[in-house]
Amino acid sequence: MGKRDDLIVKYADDLKNKCGMTPDMDLLTKVTIGCGPAIYNADASTVAGSQEAELETVKNNFLIKKLGLADGPQLMDAINAVLETYGRSERSKYRAVVYYMLTKHFGKEAVYG
Repeated sequence: MGKRDDLIVKYADDLKNKCGMTPDMDLLTKVTIGCGPAIYNADASTVAGSQEAELETVKNNFLIKKLGLADGPQLMDAINAVLETYGRSERSKYRAVVYYMLTKHFGKEAVYG
């Protein structure tokens, strides 16, 4: 297995054990690939849930640009709901896991079809 495969296993484990979800491995793999080289960078691979600028980046670059959602308060509500599910106290919130949960939340799996 390559480094990306190892990371996908780690992300699936987080979804199961920290978020109480059974991951769709095909979708998780596609979301992880969609994150590009960021998954290999210690800082970029995680989402800083307490930083407003970071949450704006997730909203603008992922929800609006990637998933094609219209801007509105529901986007930040969804990000906060996902962070609550992941656990606010969880220090390492992996970007691929957050993006996966947001994709599921909005029913946008087809974007990765």
